[in-house]
Amino acid sequence: MTILDWALIGAVFFSFVGLLMTVVNLRCYQPPFRIGARAGASPAGDGAAAGETELVSVCIPARNEEANIEPCVRSLLAQTHARLEVLAYNDQSTDATGTILERLAKEDARVRVVPTVPLPTGWNGKQWGCDNMGRAAKGRWLLFTDADVRFEPSCVELTLGSARALDTAMLSTFPRQITGTLAEVLAVPMIHFILFSYLPMPRMRGTMDPAASAACGQFILCRADAYGASGGHGAFKASMHDGVMMPRAVRRAGFKTDLFDGTRLCEVRMYRGLMQVWRGFTKNAFEGLGSIGLLVFVTLVHLLAHVLPWCVLGWLAIALLRGIEGLPVLASALAVLCVLMHLVQRALLAARFAQSLLGVALHPLGVLMMTTIQWHSWWLHITGRRAWKGRVQTAPGA
Repeated sequence: MTILDWALIGAVFFSFVGLLMTVVNLRCYQPPFRIGARAGASPAGDGAAAGETELVSVCIPARNEEANIEPCVRSLLAQTHARLEVLAYNDQSTDATGTILERLAKEDARVRVVPTVPLPTGWNGKQWGCDNMGRAAKGRWLLFTDADVRFEPSCVELTLGSARALDTAMLSTFPRQITGTLAEVLAVPMIHFILFSYLPMPRMRGTMDPAASAACGQFILCRADAYGASGGHGAFKASMHDGVMMPRAVRRAGFKTDLFDGTRLCEVRMYRGLMQVWRGFTKNAFEGLGSIGLLVFVTLVHLLAHVLPWCVLGWLAIALLRGIEGLPVLASALAVLCVLMHLVQRALLAARFAQSLLGVALHPLGVLMMTTIQWHSWWLHITGRRAWKGRVQTAPGA
């Protein structure tokens, strides 16, 4: 056998593992109505009446969010959960965010604007805002979210029910990701591809290992006692990746964390266009991996398993069109098998999470784009030039 044959055998192995992991994880990552049925209760939990008495404090950090903050707050005020307060932190915005928040607070007593405090040295702006809101919140449950998220009316109620059914102190989900431009279609679905390919969710539920946890910073529900015991956002004050750091801090404090499928409960359009996609992901893509060793490993796996087979298939197609004879049979079969597994995996994710089929068809381009973003993020990390919304952030802990 040739070197190409051996390389494609490795590609088949990693492609199969990714597909198998995705199938298993999709069974674990359940929506509220299935979680409730599995627990032998309604989606509202074991005693919806008890859940109705629990105050939920929704915390929204907002920096220059004049286009997003009002729709976000109003979708929260329309929740079916009776006891709710909406806290917002105006993170030194230079647009109309502060004015809009003050107006909303005057219109509805459930809205509270937490006073803005100068950002201390060593803190990331979002974590500082969330920490201030966490200390000001009155609820038994705290829901940390972003200003660009929109909520269905039953979202908070069903999320609380899922947290009780799963018996967890922290519960997170990935909102339905709205994409518009080609850059968004290529990059944003990579969130689900990486999560479902590499996080073994059965192990996540079977261990308290912080490294086996995950969350999405766009939607994190945490019980107030667990939040306080874990040190709040101060436990990872310099980080730009609360989705990785917060569940780890909560687990270190001895509390369970979990994930559920809230795709139908909330939605978000993270970024608009190539530049926002690039800046948004490079701010924390390397931090999400955590080490240069893991970055090198993931890069090699992705190039071997998710790019090479497509290149081989493209070369074979050109060779067939030109009538070239004596094509490598084994390499051809292995490349086709890999591509079929990629298409099945991406199609499963697209169907479950309402993703564009264009992203499925352009899978290797999405992988290449995310790999490039991860390496650029690493470079910004080691040179201390990671930035978001006008602020430069050094490496965590610096």
